[in-house]
Amino acid sequence: MSSFIETAVLATDTSLAAERVQVAVWRRMSSTDKARVVSGISRAAQEFSLLGSRQRHPGASERECALHLAMLELGRETVMQAYPEAVALFGRRH
Repeated sequence: MSSFIETAVLATDTSLAAERVQVAVWRRMSSTDKARVVSGISRAAQEFSLLGSRQRHPGASERECALHLAMLELGRETVMQAYPEAVALFGRRH
């Protein structure tokens, strides 16, 4: 048998057997359950991103950390336009 057939497609660190079980579980899940999983993963990613912002800016308030994160995600100009307090906190040349 070819190694391609024995190798998982979705993740390089997962066996084909494990991947098949995971795909079977996903297929049995309702749309609502799938949405809950995706929502939970999104929330976790946002929390990890905020944690990184807090670590990079230890003296910053929660709002400042959120604005720093927004700058990474949206770009400085967009944040300065969308959040007037960002200009007051960071100035035009952050």
